Amino acid sequence: GAPSTEETFVYAKTLLSLMMKYKHPDGKFLIIGGGIANFTDVAATFTGLIKALEHFASDIKEHNIQIWIRRAGPNYVEGLRKVKAASDKLGLGLKVYGPETHITAVVPMALGLMSPLPEPDLSQACGPPTRKMIPVTGGKPTSSKPAPPPTKHTIVTATPETTSIVYGMQNRAVQGMLDFDFMCKRKKPSVEAMVFPFSGNHYVKFYWGTEEILMPVYTTTKEAVTKHSNVSVFINFASFRSVYETSMEAMSYPSIKTLGIIAEGVPEQQTRELIKTAEAKGVGMIGPATVGGIKPGCLRIGNTGGMLDNIVMSRLYRPGSVAYVSKSGGMSNELNNIVCRNSNGVYEGVAIGGDRYPGSRFLDHFLRYQDDSGAKVLLLLGEVGGMDEYDLVEAVKSGRITKPIIAWCVGTCASCFATEVQFGHAGAQARGDMETAAAKNKAMKEAGFHVPDSFDKLPEMIAKVYAQLVEEGVVVETPEGETPQVPMDYTWAKKLGMVRKPANFISSIADDRGEELKYCGVTISEVFSQEMGIGGVLSLLWFRRQLPRACTKFIEMILMVTADHGPAVSGAHNTIVTARAGKDLVSALCSGLLTIGPRFGGALDDAAKMFAAAHDSGVSAKDFIEKMKKTNQLIMGIGHRIKSLANPDQRVVIIKEYAKKHFKSTPTLDFALEVE
Repeated sequence: GAPSTEETFVYAKTLLSLMMKYKHPDGKFLIIGGGIANFTDVAATFTGLIKALEHFASDIKEHNIQIWIRRAGPNYVEGLRKVKAASDKLGLGLKVYGPETHITAVVPMALGLMSPLPEPDLSQACGPPTRKMIPVTGGKPTSSKPAPPPTKHTIVTATPETTSIVYGMQNRAVQGMLDFDFMCKRKKPSVEAMVFPFSGNHYVKFYWGTEEILMPVYTTTKEAVTKHSNVSVFINFASFRSVYETSMEAMSYPSIKTLGIIAEGVPEQQTRELIKTAEAKGVGMIGPATVGGIKPGCLRIGNTGGMLDNIVMSRLYRPGSVAYVSKSGGMSNELNNIVCRNSNGVYEGVAIGGDRYPGSRFLDHFLRYQDDSGAKVLLLLGEVGGMDEYDLVEAVKSGRITKPIIAWCVGTCASCFATEVQFGHAGAQARGDMETAAAKNKAMKEAGFHVPDSFDKLPEMIAKVYAQLVEEGVVVETPEGETPQVPMDYTWAKKLGMVRKPANFISSIADDRGEELKYCGVTISEVFSQEMGIGGVLSLLWFRRQLPRACTKFIEMILMVTADHGPAVSGAHNTIVTARAGKDLVSALCSGLLTIGPRFGGALDDAAKMFAAAHDSGVSAKDFIEKMKKTNQLIMGIGHRIKSLANPDQRVVIIKEYAKKHFKSTPTLDFALEVE
């Protein structure tokens, strides 16, 4: 996630170089497909892609490679606009699409299996879809079995009053949750406190709309739970190394009813122990390896739903009628988009995580949805591997679940490979015929699920089932209200080029904001590749340009001869005494530095000022000496107690001879020698 410009460039370059190895008589296709990102800056990654396209432009034309792009997420419009402009300039004929197009639609369009859709207007971001209300003709409801009595559920369904504790300093995720709360018109934030064991108790500032609020941060979970006893949700952002211990502790407090574990890579043995403990204590568990879940109008766990513009686009600020469960967090964003465009929106959505042993199963959530009157349509996005889908099949056959279920298992392409394929998730591998996506899709269809022929037909299936429920009066549509506005963060607005503000500090010599540190515009890699050395670096920082080699060596020589004045001078003496008194290194060094002045160290500075001013005034050396005598002033740099013309200081001799040899003119030095 969130690759840098350089990483994207290297990856795209590698892929394109492989495509160029052999020509195909019919040409080739490059599909650049991606879901709706949670927080990846699409424009930044596409800048790397553009560099790769420029690098291979002539080869792409020669090999007749057609490029089709579908991408969405933060700053996606700028990314698509940039890549489209680059395509027009290079003559590559790219086709680009955003979230208004289904995620896999570019594949059949590229292969000629369906007519290409018109490319979107990239002058502005794609807003929430405008849907017309379905006219109700008074159709009769289809005969369905009566709903069974509800049962107790381990995961407590969130309400607008549900609050949480977040483990870890996840300021960005917490701010996203608060922005969601404000947009949903909650009366108070859904996060009451944070836990961070590596610093003392303190407060952190967050925005609640345009106002700033303080949130307490505790060093222990015990203190946080004790002081916020009404909290029922614990969102654990700890790493896979410590998530077991922190989750076990959280479940030991009776007030915690739901636990979300975000970390990936949790050892399976630890996960199974966590699941066993959660079942024993009646705690609902989401994860590990999950982005979380979202219930519009009530609660958002972590980064679920992506950035605010995506929350608005998918209308996640108010409840709809479709409740879904997915294994993938990334694909849950895609489901939010699909559902919003083909129904009145999401009622609740959960990503249970892609590990082999998730903390909660599909069935746990679907039984909850069955017993929740607000969920009218149930949607499942399963995947190859595991047997959890068959539990749903049995629940439908037994009559425990009576609401319509739309379902699809991704990974049907696994049958195209000679051996079993391990997909991205740890649990996404078939370990038997029943675990294949095709077998599960077949079983669900036979059980009465609404199963499309392929994933790209899923939107049509949702629209069809939803329209039927509206006509039957099961779903009652209401006019869409006003889209809420939430203030945009300044840093993000600046990144999008929407605002500007004078900087508090400006450095004209160093910049470490980009991909690479720069000294006066020269990258650090260039500094080393050109072997500039210390003198070259100082010339960039002090003189704001790269001086000739003779000058940079002169700087280095000065540093070499003044590197150490020995232990007897006052600065060294003070440093030694302070260190012997038990003070730290910085304090001892400061003690020595504070003695620098006219009698120690400062003589060099004063000599330079004195000789330069005298030379510039046009006075002769003799007159200068007479003037200094009359005013009873010492001439700095002259009259060392040990060194003299007869016994010169070799440091002075070396520097003086180098300057006379390599510099065209040395007027100040010449004047000083005349005075001497």
